[in-house]
Amino acid sequence: MTDRRILKQVQIPNPESVQIGDEVDSKRVAANGVVIHAGCKLFGAKTLICQGAQLGFEAPVTLKNCHVGPGVKLKGGYFENAVFLEGAEAGSGAHVRGGTIFEEQASMAHTVGLKQTILFPYVTLGSLINFCDCLMAGGTSRSDHSEVGSSYIHFNYTPNQDKATPSLLGDVPRGVMLNQRPIFLGGQGGLVGPSRIAFGTVIAAGSIFRKDQLQPDRLVFEKAGSGGAMPYTLGLYRNVKRIVVNNLLYISNLMALDKWYTLVRREFVGEHLPQLLYEGLVATLRDGIAERVRQLQKLRDKMPASIEIYTGMLKNDPSHPTLVQQRELFERWADFKEQLEAAMPFTGSPELKDAFLKVISAKIDSHGKNYLAAIQSISQRDADRGSAWLAGIVDFAMARFFETLPSFR
Repeated sequence: MTDRRILKQVQIPNPESVQIGDEVDSKRVAANGVVIHAGCKLFGAKTLICQGAQLGFEAPVTLKNCHVGPGVKLKGGYFENAVFLEGAEAGSGAHVRGGTIFEEQASMAHTVGLKQTILFPYVTLGSLINFCDCLMAGGTSRSDHSEVGSSYIHFNYTPNQDKATPSLLGDVPRGVMLNQRPIFLGGQGGLVGPSRIAFGTVIAAGSIFRKDQLQPDRLVFEKAGSGGAMPYTLGLYRNVKRIVVNNLLYISNLMALDKWYTLVRREFVGEHLPQLLYEGLVATLRDGIAERVRQLQKLRDKMPASIEIYTGMLKNDPSHPTLVQQRELFERWADFKEQLEAAMPFTGSPELKDAFLKVISAKIDSHGKNYLAAIQSISQRDADRGSAWLAGIVDFAMARFFETLPSFR
C-alpha cells in the first residue's frame, strides 16, 4: 500500500512503519525537507504536503485530504479535510476535522478538538480544548496574539439538537489587517454559541459566557448562579432572533473572507503559498459557508414545532414578535437562499477595492510575497480603507438577508 515514490522523495526515518494510501498523489508531496515519522498514515487524493512540513514528531499522525503548507508541524493525532498555512503547528492528541483553517503561525498545544474552526494568524490554543464552529481573529505577532486557555470549550450543540451556533471572535474586515487587540478566553471556561466577541475582550478564567460582548477592551467575568430547577420545554426557541442574526453575521463575514482570499491572498501565491495550497484554502472556506447554511436550515426546519408550542403558550396571539420571526424564517427560506446566492458574487465598492489592491501590489513590490510582512506594513489609513471595503461586503449581504427576513432587522 505504501507509495515507493513518496518514500524516496521525503525523509522517513522508518519507512516500513509509514502507511500511504494508493490514492495519495506523489506529485502533491514535496521532496524538499518533508519529514514523516514512524507510525504515520496518509490517505486521500486531495492530500497536499508542502516543503519543510513535519508529521508525527511526538506521536503518529493520520492525515486524510488535508492541505499542509510550508514548514507546518503536525506533531500527533488525526487530521481530515483541514488546511494549514505556513508555519502553523498542532500538538499531539489532535482531532481536527473538516472546514478547519489554520492561517500563518496559528497553533495549538496537545489534545485539542476542532471542526469548522478558522484561526487567523498567530491565534494560539492551549491544551485540552474543544473549539468547533468558531472564527477567531486578533493579535499582531507571536508575542501579541489571541489565545484560548487550556480546558476551554465552545458549546456548539443545543438541547434542541441543532448546531446553528457559530461564534465570531473579532471580525473579518478588521481582523485580516493583523492590527487589532488580541482576545483572551481564560482557561477552565466556556463560550455558549452563537456568540460575538469584540477585539480586546478578556473573559476571566472559569467563566461560562452566554452572551455577546460587543464593546471592545472589556474584562468579562461570570459569577456562578445559585442553582435550581425551572420548567423547560424541549423544542421551544424563545430567542430565535439573536440566534439567526448571529448566524447571518457569521455567514456574511465568511463571504467577506472569501473575497479577501480570492482578491488579496491570490496575489501572494508563490513559495509561501503554493497554488494547490491556495486552491485548497478557498475550497475549504466555501465548504464552510455551505456548512453554516446547512446548519441554519436545520434550525429553520425546527420552527413548526416551536411555533406550535409558542402558539399554545401565548393563547393564539399571532402577532407576537417571536412567532412572526419563527414563521418568517420557516416560510421564506427559499427566498433567503436566493438572496444568499445573489450576494455571494458581490466584491464590494469598486473604488475601495481597487485602491486597496493597489496598496497590496505596492507592498508585494517592496516585501515580496511574504503575506505577514506585507499586510503588517500597511499604514493605518490604508488598513482602515481596506476594512471599510470588506465591511461593505458584510453590510451588503446583511441588507439582502433582511429583505427576506425583515422581522430580524
